[in-house]
Amino acid sequence: MKNIIFFGSIPAIVTPFKKNGDLDLPALEKIVEYQLKGGVDAIVVVGSTGEAATLSEEEYVTVIQKVVAVVKKVSKKVPVIAGAGSNDTKKAVHFSKLAKIAGADGLLHVTPYYNKPMPNGLVLHYKEIAKAVDLPIIIYNVPGRTGSNVLPQTILRIAREVPTVVAVKEASGSIKQMVEIINGVKQNGPKDFVVLAGDDAIALELIALGGKGCISVVCNEVPKLFSEMIHLALEGKIEKAKKLHHQILELMNVNFIESNPIPVKAALSMMGLIENSLRLPLTKLEDKNKVLVEKALKGLKLI
Repeated sequence: MKNIIFFGSIPAIVTPFKKNGDLDLPALEKIVEYQLKGGVDAIVVVGSTGEAATLSEEEYVTVIQKVVAVVKKVSKKVPVIAGAGSNDTKKAVHFSKLAKIAGADGLLHVTPYYNKPMPNGLVLHYKEIAKAVDLPIIIYNVPGRTGSNVLPQTILRIAREVPTVVAVKEASGSIKQMVEIINGVKQNGPKDFVVLAGDDAIALELIALGGKGCISVVCNEVPKLFSEMIHLALEGKIEKAKKLHHQILELMNVNFIESNPIPVKAALSMMGLIENSLRLPLTKLEDKNKVLVEKALKGLKLI
């Protein structure tokens, strides 16, 4: 995978807040160090798991700068990927520029939500971003959040017409769709374009079918176990990877018992890594679901 930029185990990390709602930079540093010790291959920051929608522009830059600084301090050659998406192309360009100045190595761009652009509009959207900022871009296709599904032929068209678009984070839930992209790349390129899982529970299956990794939520809690699973799968050691998959499957599932990142923040708080603090309109995990998160964590001896 020498020509592939982003692959493997890639946590989409939370943004820790203090009880008063301010950024908690010491906790952020702790989370990043925990991921690096776990052997992750890249880190996604200020994405949907990072509650980017509630960050001010100043906070957005501060979080990226802090993560970049921690990665450099630990002396790991781990790329930092910043979420910079918007349904306004000008805003997407603006935040992409901010992310680059802050030190990001790549960009994660969710497909524009709510206004539902047509394929031509999507291609032009990514072309504008690429023209303005020379960083590798990952498309994020997540119909459950955007209200529209980007079909394989459109993903492939963007990849072929916009060379700096190097990957897609596929969270459509359709393995058939993901395999169509993988097969399309094999047949007509671009040869280094990769499909990354956007759902932890299907990461192993996707890699077995030709995917190259996962942008993950559960990696926040179990970076070592998840990274081992992904690396085993990439090496073709599927049976060994399956054992780890089943070991952490319960935690993968409870992470989505309420809207992400509500459960994972509750879990990280129980583990003593962060305060259980979110910004409205997100609220803390309901008591009836705390029991399920605690059970999953205890099963993995995390608490």
